[in-house]
Amino acid sequence: MDTNKQPMTPTTSDASTPDQVVASTWDKPLPNEDIVVGVLRTIYDPEIPVNIYDLGLIYEVNIRPNGVIHILMTLTAPNCPVAGTFPKTIEDRLCYELEIADAVVELTFDPPYEMSMMSEAAKLELGFL
Repeated sequence: MDTNKQPMTPTTSDASTPDQVVASTWDKPLPNEDIVVGVLRTIYDPEIPVNIYDLGLIYEVNIRPNGVIHILMTLTAPNCPVAGTFPKTIEDRLCYELEIADAVVELTFDPPYEMSMMSEAAKLELGFL
């Protein structure tokens, strides 16, 4: 892994939504959803030994043409101790691994997380199958 990789930094307006983040120049090929999901599968919930994708925490992956990836996700509980820091950790990891302009992780609790959202692999890993 090349530790000298630096993601491109977009120029931003005063807006805070992913659609309003505009990369000044973005000429690299964008990753497809499978590649983004592959990176998400390398990020583990800090309290549960399962990756965030198979755990069912990822609701949407949107790849914007301006080099921004928007992730809509939840946490296992609204009072999760890493709620304030985990989205930034995910954003940084996506930018580094995928060499994208920016990543925006939006937390939602609608619908609320429930164990049925886990993949079969996650249920097997946790001994639920």
